[in-house]
Amino acid sequence: MAPQGEYSLFEDVCKVVDYAASYLDIHPGLLEQIKLCNSVYKFHFPLKNADGSYTVIEGYRVQHSHHKLPVKGGIRYSTYVDEEEVKGLAALMTYKCALVNIPYGGAKGGVSIDPTKYNVDQLEKITRRYTAELIKKKFIGPAIDVPAPDYGTGSREMAWIVDTFEAFNPEVINAKGCVTGKPLSQHGIDGRTEATGMGVYIGIREAVSVQEDMDQLDLSPGLEGKTIIVQGLGNVGYYSAKYLQEAGAKIIGIAEWNGGIWDENGIDIDALKTYQNKNKGFKGYERGEFVEKSAELLTYPCDILVPAALENQITSENAPRIQAKIIAEAANGPVTQDAEKILLNKNILVIPDMYLNAGGVTVSYFEWLKNLSRVSFGKLEKRYDMKKYEGLLESIEKITGDSFSDEQKQLIARGASERDLVNSGLEETMVTAYHHMNGVRKEKNLKSLRIAGFIVALERIAISYTDLGIFP
Repeated sequence: MAPQGEYSLFEDVCKVVDYAASYLDIHPGLLEQIKLCNSVYKFHFPLKNADGSYTVIEGYRVQHSHHKLPVKGGIRYSTYVDEEEVKGLAALMTYKCALVNIPYGGAKGGVSIDPTKYNVDQLEKITRRYTAELIKKKFIGPAIDVPAPDYGTGSREMAWIVDTFEAFNPEVINAKGCVTGKPLSQHGIDGRTEATGMGVYIGIREAVSVQEDMDQLDLSPGLEGKTIIVQGLGNVGYYSAKYLQEAGAKIIGIAEWNGGIWDENGIDIDALKTYQNKNKGFKGYERGEFVEKSAELLTYPCDILVPAALENQITSENAPRIQAKIIAEAANGPVTQDAEKILLNKNILVIPDMYLNAGGVTVSYFEWLKNLSRVSFGKLEKRYDMKKYEGLLESIEKITGDSFSDEQKQLIARGASERDLVNSGLEETMVTAYHHMNGVRKEKNLKSLRIAGFIVALERIAISYTDLGIFP
């Protein structure tokens, strides 16, 4: 339990699980097993600094549920990393995977550092030592526990992890599958970088496509013309905003930790991202208004608010001032349980994180399958399909006497690439999961999509245990 008075993401998640379980007939012992973490590993190791001094690094890996193996979850580098946060994020991964029907148990890892305070050599040493600690306790492996990038980490760190794992396990033929989110050169998958943001876009698109739900919010269906504020312009926030903008939505606000931008005429996301990369922030950007206290942007008027940074951003303190009609949780746990009650009473639709940011784990699953099969998606059939479609087009031309243009032939007769197949699989997963979850919400007469999502997830996890004969 978290110390009295301190916020615990894990306890927040467990409260939601208890409430969702009240709509189901689950054995109390089974519910307790589902809620608790199966394994919690906390460890320390030294890092030698250039001046000869040492810093003691604190690391975590939590495996929340073994109802399916391997377990899956990212590794984050942040000073906010502590046991309660990692347990909470691991639990969310369990329910997320169950909701979108990905056959993993949930896990999460973290290192309690500010990665901006360390150089590349130090980060490599930290990452490789962190990996070695996991290997010693068998907390990593393609059949055991498969990490991925998270806040403060990326494909570079995943490449270090897989290289370290292979050095310790030279006989493991599927060693590349010990981690996902790798660079393409290290057997990653095309489309993984933007997968979470793409999933966020698809999820929001599906939510605003339901006429009945939009009528209740006094919004027209579709993304065209919707005003959107995004918190966080990292990987997830950037790609979410980019795809939403391309679909016709207007991005009017971007909040970052060191300031935000507000522009009712619309923000050019690519131009702003280029400026941010060059200047390490938005200050001095020539268009829009710079907002020093960027957290205030969360309370500005818009149709859709997309928190894509850290957890615990919308609380009971600022929830009454939220003016958005839809909150799309691209980050993990950005809305606290108390805040959500306030939002739902204000008739705000909250699209929960356990569904909305599942694009990353979905495409990670495809990468893992690719690593196990040791062949790229589309490699075997792409040319075959291309020749087949070309023959079909030639037959149609002969029968009809009409001819296709070269552009039409290229569009119709192309074989599916790895990216095409990944995006298709991601879209199918996100579309199916949203409408199933939303259907349960209406069937149970609930306000909360989150509770509906947990009901779906709990049913699937409970079936996994009962089919094993562990619980009645």
